[in-house]
Amino acid sequence: MIDFRYHLVSLISVFVALAVGIILGAGPLQKAIGDQLTDQVAALRAERTDLRESLGEVEAELSDQNAYALAAGKELVAGSLEGVTVAVVDVEGASDTLEADVVSQLEAAGARIVAQASLTDAWTSADDAVLRGTVADGQREHLDDTIDSEDGTAGVLGAVLGLALTESDAQAPSTRSARSVELYELLLRVGFVESRFEPSAPADAVLLLGAAATDQSAPAGTDAADAPEDVDIVAVVSSLQTAAHAVVVAGPTVGEGDVVSDVRADDDVASRVSTVSGTEREVMRLNVPLALAAQLADEVGHYGFDGDSVVIPPAVELPEQDGATSASVPDIEDGTGTVGAGDAGEDS
Repeated sequence: MIDFRYHLVSLISVFVALAVGIILGAGPLQKAIGDQLTDQVAALRAERTDLRESLGEVEAELSDQNAYALAAGKELVAGSLEGVTVAVVDVEGASDTLEADVVSQLEAAGARIVAQASLTDAWTSADDAVLRGTVADGQREHLDDTIDSEDGTAGVLGAVLGLALTESDAQAPSTRSARSVELYELLLRVGFVESRFEPSAPADAVLLLGAAATDQSAPAGTDAADAPEDVDIVAVVSSLQTAAHAVVVAGPTVGEGDVVSDVRADDDVASRVSTVSGTEREVMRLNVPLALAAQLADEVGHYGFDGDSVVIPPAVELPEQDGATSASVPDIEDGTGTVGAGDAGEDS
């Protein structure tokens, strides 16, 4: 049985150990511990100062490199789309600032913006599925020259959009065809398109502007991979390219579910439609007009800093516009080639 003397010895041991610790800490070990802590603090401060100076140097160097890239890029971009008519379509709610900056880049390259529009939620909303099907079914028989019999609702609507923006009149190539006018008015009437300004001429190329992916990219409760066929944006892009021929999709640094990454993930569409990522950065927005010029010369590519993307599109030279049409574009290898449905824009 443990008696009182055991408890007393234990208490004395504890107090003795505590006293020894206090004596050593306040005496022989005090200076050693204090010096060690002081040295560590001084080292950390010096390291922080060095890192801050190094970061400042890197930021300054990066700023200089960015300024050089912008200056050199503007020289490269200037005139790259001289005389080319372009339709700009916001497909994912891109910011007004981004769209304005991209349009400025296109105009600086010599392009003439002949249409600016946004796709509405009716393209993807589950509540508008019947409307999409009705419009597509009503137009299918009139688009035999553009779509395949296997094309679904999304494919038909993509073809409608492409023709509405790019088809020219056979007798007056610098003006829109009657079908083009009717299809665009249909898209406006059913609420599929909101127009900043309606097309003033057929477009030689179409730029689709994307935004960062959001939770609203697909109908509620639907995974992107399980999205129904009639809200398949890639099918829309594919058919639009078939109708318009020269199509580029541009958006911010890619993320899961955005239009740029979805297009790149589809081997067939990616082989026909160029993409540009990183448009939140000014230097990467320079790639947009260059990508359009390359696409008009049948050079398809994917440009940006992510994944397997190429940093900058190849330089191509489009022919000077002699009159009111931009009908032919040189093939890079043999000097021949044509632009498709939008090959008859007005001279700017």
